[in-house]
Parts: sequence; C-alpha cells; structure tokens
Amino acid sequence: MSPFLIPLGVFAMVVLIVALSATAKIRNLEVDVHDRLHREEMEHQQKMRELELELKRIEQRAEVAL
Repeated sequence: MSPFLIPLGVFAMVVLIVALSATAKIRNLEVDVHDRLHREEMEHQQKMRELELELKRIEQRAEVAL
C-alpha cells in the first residue's frame, strides 16, 4: 500500500464533503428564490384580477351615465 494513498483518500473525502455542503447551500438558495418568485407572481396575478374588476366597474358606471 502506498504511503500517499491514505492522505490522498482523506483529502478526497474532505473535498467531497465541502462540495456536497456547497451544493446543498446553493440548492437551498435556489428553492428560496423560486418560492419568492412564485409568491410575487401570485401577488401580481391577484393585483391584475383586482384591476380588471375595477375596470369593469368603471365601464359599467360609464354605461349607466350615458
């Protein structure tokens, strides 16, 4: 057995652990951003529905006034 095999194996395991940790952190950030964007999109859609209803009310008032 080579004297370099054990230190090389330990180094590879450390690198693997760090890589997995970084990947998990990035994935968590990605999920957070996705959730935030989804929430903002839902808020935008709700606001658009409210504006459409307000526009219909204004159009109905304009028809009644004529």
